[in-house]
Amino acid sequence: MTTARASAALAEPAERVGRGWTAALSLANGAIWVGWFGPLQILLASQAGDFAAGSGMSKETMLAWVTGAGAVVSLLANPFFGALSDRTTSRWGRRTPWIVAGAAAGALCLLLLAQADGPWTMTLGWCLVQLTLNAAFAAVTAAVPDRVPRFQRGRVGGWLGAAQILGVVGGTGLATAAGGIGAGYAACAVFTVVGVLPYVGRYEDPRLPADDRPPWSWRTFLAGFWLSPRRHPDLGWAWLTRFLINLSNSLVLLYLLYYLRDRLHYADPARGVLILTAVNGLTLMATVVAGGAWSDRVGRRKPFVVWSGVLMAVATAALAARQTWPGAIVASAVLGIGFGVFTSVDFALMTDVLPKALDRGKDLGVINVANALPQVAAPALAAPIVTYLGGYRVLYLVAAAVGLAGAVLVGRIRGVE
Repeated sequence: MTTARASAALAEPAERVGRGWTAALSLANGAIWVGWFGPLQILLASQAGDFAAGSGMSKETMLAWVTGAGAVVSLLANPFFGALSDRTTSRWGRRTPWIVAGAAAGALCLLLLAQADGPWTMTLGWCLVQLTLNAAFAAVTAAVPDRVPRFQRGRVGGWLGAAQILGVVGGTGLATAAGGIGAGYAACAVFTVVGVLPYVGRYEDPRLPADDRPPWSWRTFLAGFWLSPRRHPDLGWAWLTRFLINLSNSLVLLYLLYYLRDRLHYADPARGVLILTAVNGLTLMATVVAGGAWSDRVGRRKPFVVWSGVLMAVATAALAARQTWPGAIVASAVLGIGFGVFTSVDFALMTDVLPKALDRGKDLGVINVANALPQVAAPALAAPIVTYLGGYRVLYLVAAAVGLAGAVLVGRIRGVE
């Protein structure tokens, strides 16, 4: 391997990526989200409803325990596999082997989860899905700072965000349309594998020469997961804002099926979840790419993140104030507008504050903990609020306050325009 080629794996990218590369990576990203959200939106909730009888737990509490356990695995797996991909010197590059292995293993674990016969096997299956799909997701995410120049990251982040919401909608749609829990898991598993093939089959991943890989020691490897907020304050504030806004969003989504069934008394709550997800997806799609591209053009990130967070907080508060089916549709639409801008611009903001090129996968994995940790915190907050502290009205007011705090704290990031 030549010196120029060797430096390409760690150099700050300067050459624009093409539409084909962006489309293929976005499809791979969307396929992973199908594997996550088909279960998370429909299938796990249905299984929890089936297994709750005779278990001594409500379906809400059981779902909270299962999703919380999976989120703990996700929290650990994303930075771990990101760090492993940083050190991978395979002939196929640093990221591609993990995308392939993670997607294939994730599909197998989805099929295993379909065979769960109780809460313990359901929990184990979901944890394995989180473990394997996070290996693929960490590698897909790290491919952006590896290959995309800073001035193009808002737009590319927008397309990845669009693929993410299409994955959420697609996973929910597959789980609903398949006609059963087993068929739903099988459909999501197939799509997860097929969706990563165009990227890994067509686009070469820059290879890291063995000479550029740092010497191995467990102590150094484990110590690298601590990114001191004192040494990297912008990264710390960016992480906290992402965590709070994602926590707000997780609080909204966690019990959506039960909210429609038990509070709004919607006749077909699974279909209602699909409708709300589709409405949210349509408005998100209308803003996610445009918001990222606009951010690239003006060269600023923070105002976009602030105002999108404020808009999401307002929409979440509206869910508490107007608990009707039309109100839920309007709130879903407004949430989509805000989250679309946030998804693309916040991703670009995160890549702008990364400390070192050698640790892109690991550092993005640590940042992505701000996506997984809310899945742990949300059940812990939501279950007692819904059960003992005022129900869904209070839950959505708390979610709005959390999201607003995240939007305000963006102003503490100093090193990004």
